[in-house]
Amino acid sequence: MVFVNILLGLLGLGIVVFFHELGHFLAARLVKINVEAFSIGWGKPVLKKKIGNCEYRLGMFPLGGYCKMQGDSDYNNEAYQKLAQGIKPEEGSYHAASPGARILVCFAGPFFNLLFAFVLLSILWGMGMEIHTSENKIVLASEISGQLGPADYAGLQTGDHIIKVGKRNINYFHELRESIAVSADKLIHLTVDRNGQILELDIIPSLENNGRGVIGIYPWNKPIVGFVAQNSPASREGLREGDVFLTANGYELKNTIDMTKAMSEDLQSLVVEYSRGGETKTAVFSKDDFLNDDDKKGDIGLAWESLVYKTPRYSIPAAIAKGVQESYRTLAITITSLRLLFMGIDLTQAVSGPVRITYMMGEMATAGMEHGAGTAFRMVINFLAIISIALCVMNLLPLPILDGGMIILFLVEMIVKKPIPPKAVAVFQTCGMVIIFGLMILALFGDIMFFAAK
Repeated sequence: MVFVNILLGLLGLGIVVFFHELGHFLAARLVKINVEAFSIGWGKPVLKKKIGNCEYRLGMFPLGGYCKMQGDSDYNNEAYQKLAQGIKPEEGSYHAASPGARILVCFAGPFFNLLFAFVLLSILWGMGMEIHTSENKIVLASEISGQLGPADYAGLQTGDHIIKVGKRNINYFHELRESIAVSADKLIHLTVDRNGQILELDIIPSLENNGRGVIGIYPWNKPIVGFVAQNSPASREGLREGDVFLTANGYELKNTIDMTKAMSEDLQSLVVEYSRGGETKTAVFSKDDFLNDDDKKGDIGLAWESLVYKTPRYSIPAAIAKGVQESYRTLAITITSLRLLFMGIDLTQAVSGPVRITYMMGEMATAGMEHGAGTAFRMVINFLAIISIALCVMNLLPLPILDGGMIILFLVEMIVKKPIPPKAVAVFQTCGMVIIFGLMILALFGDIMFFAAK
């Protein structure tokens, strides 16, 4: 399964990179810069074909890609020295183009990622989406951990419905989680429905190591079985989809978190009463059934039923408008999240490398198949859109080597109206290489820890 996840993830990541490099490619052609090679993936080409003056390649390592333009590496050789001396570069080369043209080429890659995400999100809203979530009813995490959190200090209680965060209406738990995740260490206002009484509460989400804001709550889900894994303890005991758990070792189960509370003791066995078609049945699990490899109370081979709602199928104009709206919202969230990288979080958890992103993309595809091919397709499209927007934002950061850093260089060149001194460029590029290499090592280390924990 891991191999399948990685394979599917590589395909998805390759698509995102393709559109990024396609932006550079088309912009270069537009401003009359010769493109020598267009590659998806790095390393020795396993497939290549030359059409006109451009060689199209499929690299051995399908992570990333590049668009090789004539003379685009002249920063690091004597050709750039000639540029600084006023010697004109060869017609059709990268530096023969004006700084404005080069800025367009650099900007086109991230822009195409944003455009690709917009198209994907428009398609999603045109098709209609099936979203698996929970209602906006909460359970306090302190009931499990025993540790008070922001939700407790703000006066929230188990069973509350959070109906508004700031000015945003909240209908489902994933909307609540999204709003809180980007609001770490910021005062936010909650509107709460407590048994028909409307309350107004202020809260400051705390910052997790992975960069998300949290307030210490879980979703309130009814203890209804949604999926039973084959050859699992749950399957052996005859549990089926739709069974409703009533008690666990005598504890009444009002929600799925109550099941966790019932298993918080040092149990030698687990006796579950459940209802099927009005008849009460019993399932018995031994200690070995509900302990995982880390000797923690874990999975007996079932998943709880989630709340499913379907968005309407929008008309083409309405889907396009919704695609623009969702692209802007995701872009804003991504930009806002960048500030969290400078707030003392654990970067190995917050920064995902290409290996982890690839696996997560494939895992989403295979997990979605449990709910049907249509659901899996929609989940992957949504994830591709999010990754594409993240790639857009990251590439526009004003760091050397990245598109944003190159744009800064060319803007300076436009202002001073002459090529930047080669030594200054070399220092700028070297600093960029150090920063990018450091981030790659950090991401790789985080990826290794991620897989080691699985």
